[in-house]
Amino acid sequence: MRRLVMTTGVLLMAMSGSGMAQGQLPTRRVLTLEAATRAANAAEAEARRNNWAVSIAVLDDAGHLIVFRRMDGAKLVATDIAIRKARTAVYFQGETKALEAEVAGGRTALLPIEGFMPLEGGVPITSSGQLVGAIGVSGVTGAQDAQCALAGAAVIK
Repeated sequence: MRRLVMTTGVLLMAMSGSGMAQGQLPTRRVLTLEAATRAANAAEAEARRNNWAVSIAVLDDAGHLIVFRRMDGAKLVATDIAIRKARTAVYFQGETKALEAEVAGGRTALLPIEGFMPLEGGVPITSSGQLVGAIGVSGVTGAQDAQCALAGAAVIK
């Protein structure tokens, strides 16, 4: 009888322990294809309003491409730059504008990071305060790229 009580107690502890471990797993939001497309659409609309030809990249929170657009007339090099700006915004979890200022201020140790693009126009995308991805825009000035990227990021709640 005592052995049965002990076995039952051990089983109950194991079951409650696994429930506690399961409860400790975080819930995370993800950037869906639909949401990434909405962000790209908003960035493209901002570019069109201003007659700018840009490339737009929307990445998930691991830095993988979800949506890419190259508008007619956008420079070919803008393709790579837009993706790298978005990836940099994901990895550093902030706007690339701040990194551009750091590098311009002499922090060149950042430059060898593979894929690093310290140019304005990469913006993280958050939902309820959680990073879910980033958008990068390239093709016009840094401030104009950022204007388009911010318009895209703003549609994600």
